[in-house]
Parts: sequence; C-alpha cells; structure tokens
Amino acid sequence: MSGPAGNEGAVEVAAPAKLTLTLRVTGVRPDGYHELESEMVSLDLADSLRLGPGDGLTVVAADGGEVPGVPAGPDNLVTRALAAVGRRAAVRLVKRIPPGAGLGGGSADAAAVLRWAGCGDLEVAASLGADVPFCLTGGRARVSGIGESVAPLGYVPRSFVLLLLPFGMETASVYRAWDHLGERGLLPEPGTVVNELEAPATSVEPRLVPWKDALARSTGTRPQLAGSGSTWFVEGTPDELGLGERRFLTLGTERARLVPVRTVPAVGV
Repeated sequence: MSGPAGNEGAVEVAAPAKLTLTLRVTGVRPDGYHELESEMVSLDLADSLRLGPGDGLTVVAADGGEVPGVPAGPDNLVTRALAAVGRRAAVRLVKRIPPGAGLGGGSADAAAVLRWAGCGDLEVAASLGADVPFCLTGGRARVSGIGESVAPLGYVPRSFVLLLLPFGMETASVYRAWDHLGERGLLPEPGTVVNELEAPATSVEPRLVPWKDALARSTGTRPQLAGSGSTWFVEGTPDELGLGERRFLTLGTERARLVPVRTVPAVGV
C-alpha cells in the first residue's frame, strides 16, 4: 500500500458527528436487530478525510498522534465504504470524534467517503452501519427502523456542550443489556426517558453515573446520554450553563473534556 494522500489531486471531505437528541427502542426484529425511533442532528465537531490517488488508510488524531481503538485495516468503515462503491483512494483520516463516544464517528467517516464518491444511496449506507444513512443525509432528521429510514426535518440552530469521557462504550453490549433488562421487567416505562438506552448503558458501565452527576452539578441541567454512550451532553453555550472558560471536568485522577458544539445544516451528496 502507498502512504497517505498528498496534496496533488487530493480532495478534503468533512465528516460531521451526529448527536442523538431522542431515542426510543420500538422493537426487535427476528434477525436480532433493534428498531428505533430517534431525532438526530449533525454537529460542527467533525473528522476530516483527505482522499487522493493511490491506496491505503492512515489514521491520526488532530494533534498528529495515534488514535487508540480505531483500526486502519479492512475493518475500518472508510475501507469498507470504498469497497462498497468500488473505489480506491489513499486516505488520511484525521480523527476529532472520539471512538466509542456515541457520536457516530466511524459512521460519519463512511458517509464522507460515500459523498466523495457521489453515492447518495441509503441502502448502500445502511449496509455499512445503522448510523451511516443519517450521517450521509445529515442536518436534522427523524430516523427509524434500524437506521435505514431517514426523514429530513427543518434545520434549527442549537448549541450544546459535550462531556467526552476518558473511555468508550461498545454499542452491541448496550443493546444486549437492553434485552436483559427487558426480560427482567427493569426497563423504564416507554416515554418516561429521552434516551431509552441510558439505563442499559449505565448498567454496562457504572462509571457513566458519576460523570453525569458531575456535569449536572456544574451546569444545573440534567445531562442526556448521546446514543449508547459514552458522551453526556447538555443544551446551551458554556456561558449560559455557567461553565465560562472551563474545558475539563475532573473526577479523582481522571478528567473529561468539555466541548462546545453547534448544529450544522445538511451537507448534501
């Protein structure tokens, strides 16, 4: 494989994170996939991909360092998206969206490749992952089914503060916990919570709870979980939430980043 794309003939594409504002699990299909109803928005927090002639994938953090937990091989969604559209490229992926944060980083990267290739096919997007169709559409939308049904909604400018925790979550583990809690009758009543994955996520990873409490104390606002976690978020700007210039919260020897974000319109294919 050759190295990352250079400047000549290369194109840079943004991959905006997604934020799940509401999430309700509506059922489980015979194949085990969970059906959802949710509202999602795109954020100005974004990975960037430089695609040019050649072959191969290089993954780096925004500061140029390594990105633990993000493979650069055939399992990366960038590589899979290229294969899905029958294209080759040398790709340099700069990660700003943390892996395992519930912000759709890998799905956003795959969608960026589809946009670069001029592919707006939601079925192709869905074959790569449940969040890829929304990330391909972007903006603000009502998402249902297993993610393949995307109904665009009007863009509304909103501000949020994300709390990016020092650990990630495995989505499959959270859905298995949802199944287990449902079998035991321990899930909240439908409609009583904004994100029905919060209870199973905190059962999988109890460390989520003290971080939620810390953000609530710091802002006076009840945090919401982003998708299956691990990110917590509250609506408002840092000044509105009383955070001022704070960029971190600390618990013991660990700290988590506070990241102000805004919604962005759909980028289109």
